[in-house]
Formats: sequence, C-alpha cells, structure tokens
Amino acid sequence: MSKIEVDAIDKQSGSTLTLGGSGTAVTLACGATQTGFGRTGTVDWDTTPKTATFSAVSGNGYFCNTTSSAFTVNLPAGSAGAIVSLADYAATWQTNSLTVSPNGSEKIGSVNADVTLNTEGQSVTFIYVDSTQGWINTMDSTSNVRASPFLVASGGTESTSGNCKIHIFTGPGTFTVSAASITAAENIVSYMVVGGGGAGASGPAGTGGGGAGGFREIKSPLTPYTASPLDGYPSAPNRVTVTAQAYPITVGGGGAVSGPAAGSGNPGNNSTFSTITAALGGGGGRYGGGAHPGTVPAPVVNDTRGGNGGAGGGGGGTCSGSAPVSALIDNGGLGNTPPVSPAQGFVGGKGRNGYYYSAGGGGGAGVQGTDAGGPNSDSTNSYGGAGGNGVTTSITGSPTTRAGGGGGTGWTGNASGGSGGGGGGGRTTGPTAGNATVNTGGGGGGGGGPGPGGLSGGGGSGIVVIRYKFQ
Repeated sequence: MSKIEVDAIDKQSGSTLTLGGSGTAVTLACGATQTGFGRTGTVDWDTTPKTATFSAVSGNGYFCNTTSSAFTVNLPAGSAGAIVSLADYAATWQTNSLTVSPNGSEKIGSVNADVTLNTEGQSVTFIYVDSTQGWINTMDSTSNVRASPFLVASGGTESTSGNCKIHIFTGPGTFTVSAASITAAENIVSYMVVGGGGAGASGPAGTGGGGAGGFREIKSPLTPYTASPLDGYPSAPNRVTVTAQAYPITVGGGGAVSGPAAGSGNPGNNSTFSTITAALGGGGGRYGGGAHPGTVPAPVVNDTRGGNGGAGGGGGGTCSGSAPVSALIDNGGLGNTPPVSPAQGFVGGKGRNGYYYSAGGGGGAGVQGTDAGGPNSDSTNSYGGAGGNGVTTSITGSPTTRAGGGGGTGWTGNASGGSGGGGGGGRTTGPTAGNATVNTGGGGGGGGGPGPGGLSGGGGSGIVVIRYKFQ
C-alpha cells in the first residue's frame, strides 16, 4: 500500500478539487474528524442505546431507552447548523419520559427551558438556528413502525379489558386477523357464539315458549375473565386457532312473531364463527286442539311438539275432552341439536293434556324448560311453564346472562313466563306475549292466554364475541 504524507492538498488549476476516482470510496480514518464541509441535514446514528443522562454531540443521532427510568439529554453548545436527533428506542417514552435540556442560557424554540418528550415511539430532530430561536425541532414523528408480537385484528365493536381486546358482533361482519401472535397459545382466541332464539307459538291458551339459541363458549387461559359453566376449552375440537385471514361472522336472527291464528313458533337462525356454529332456538309447540266435556269429543288434530334446536321449544297443550284426567305430554323440543360437548342448550318443558290445558316453557342454555303446571280441577292455577334459565359470562367485560327460554301459557291469565337470559314471558293480558331481548338468543313467550288467541313473542337475535390478548 502506497502512503503520501502532506500537510495540505490544493488544486493546481480551475475551481474543483477531486479526491478519488469513479467507484472509489474516500474514507476518514477511525477517530479522525472533518471541518469545513458543513452538514446536509442528516446525522450519524449511534447504534448503542443510551440508558442514562448524557451530553449529545452535534451531528449525531441517539436511540434513547427509558425502559428502566426517565433521564435527560443535554444539548451541545449551539452554533448555526448544529444538529441532534433522538428516537424512542423501546417505545417507552409515554411511561418514562425523555428530557431535553439546552446548554446554559440557550433556547429551544425561543424559550430557555427543558423540553419533555413523552409520546410512545416518538423521534425528533433539533437544529440550532440562531440565538433568538435557539434549537428548532424540524422533524417530529409521533409514532414508529413496529411489528407487534401479539395478535392484531379488527372487526365489530372493539373495546379493551386489561390486556385483552374484545370484538362484539351484533350483526353480520368480518373478524379480520392482520397478524398472528408469535406465541402460538395466544392465537387460540376466547369466544362466545349464541344462536337466534325461537319464537313462542301463537293461538289460544296452551302455546309453548320458544327455545333459546345455542350457547357456545371457550375461555383461553390467557384471557382472564369469569366464563359460563359451558366453557368448552378442555375439548380440543371447540378451540379456534386463528391465522392472518378474514373470518366471516354470522349472527342469527330471532324467530319471527306469528299469530293470532294458532300455529307453531318460528325457529331462530344459526350464528357462526370459523368452525363454530351455535344452533337456532326451537319454536314453541302449538295448541293441539281437542274438546271440552259436554261436547262431542274431538281428537287432537295438531302436532304439539316444540321445535328442536340449540334449546328446544316448549310443548303445547291439548284439551282432553274429559275431566278430571290431566297428564303431561312428552312433547318438549329437543335441545343440543346438533349435539356438541358441552351441551349448547336443553330440552323444552312438557305440555299438559286436560280440561285446563297448558304448555311448557322453552329450554334454556342452563336448564330445561319447566313443564306445564296446574291440576285439572283448578282453573286458576293452570299455568304455563317458565322458560329455562340462561347462563352468565363476563367475556364482554361485565357479567351478562343470555340464552334463556321463553315462557309457555296456561288456560287462565296467570301464565308464568321465563325471563332468565332474555327469554320472553308468556302472554297473560294484552294482544301479544313477551318478546325476547335482542342479542341474547332468548326464546319468545307463548301467545296463548285469555281470549281466543294472541300473537307469539319473537325470539331474540344472537351475538358473537371474540376476546384475545393484545398486549
């Protein structure tokens, strides 16, 4: 290697001095400094993060790590064109701030005072202009681009609870995962999927309550909250592991109101998320017909069975045509249809065949519907069965009970309706039975009661909730 030692290099002619040739790098030796070239508004970044108070040097940029504690950067003595850049190394300035202090009586933005940087992911560049303004911030990024190590998703109505993010869908939508977590277990999301509840039957006394929509839930161990008794996490087929893709969400509507003509209750509709389906609630069983004593006996002409579904509809009642016999009919709609484990709902209550006929309540997610009640010889206590209670979960951040069955109706006006988990009460007075509460998956009340008939209660629409660790 050749070596030239001189004290100065100057041009021989013209106005341009050229160092090196095309494709040749001109390098200053380690520790050497340069003067006279000026700066172009850029800095040389020191890639060793600063973790404690230090004095900055003009021309340098610094990554400042305040993870452990806040500290101060002392700016150098100002001269026109001096430049210093600072960046939030660990995105922690919002917790532990960085203080920037001018030298002596110099100023930052025309004021001789410290500046506090407390925005997460911030980066700034200061240039010294003159003694009037001092250091002026010419570039300020209030965020930086960082890959999240956690699951990142969007869709529905979003909220947070502690370190968990919650997405609530009260209608159709899309749960879009833009990035999966780097920790595999965090991609198993908690969810609650509730189907639309069935409507109660319409017509005269003895109409069954609608069954609740199916209730399905798993609680990931990484998302703390109080789950319902139906937490299906221990069974692997119930778990949903998400990846970066879009997941269409279906929220089932509740069974529609019908009547006043006699008829079976309309079923609800399924709700879905990924591979999970919460079945529709079964409609209430209709009045079966028949005749009272003293008239020509008539056979039962209608099928009184409650509809099958996530939870079954309550069975309808029939007039026996003779007194004092009164008996329950095994006609409650089946729950947990199709079958899953744990069961997504229960059977509807049984209807009663007698002079004072009455109907069963719709099944709920927690228990079966109550059978029709009342002895044949006591009209004032011939009542419909209450709907089965729903179940309570805090997946949304507060405890809420959903998926209760609708109440059935009896011969007299004291029909008792179930209300656990949004289910509608059976008709007692007025033209209609109780509608189930929206987005609970509750069953509607039966439409019978005093008078020749009445409108049924509509089923409650379903809901889908997804919860996961996001920080």
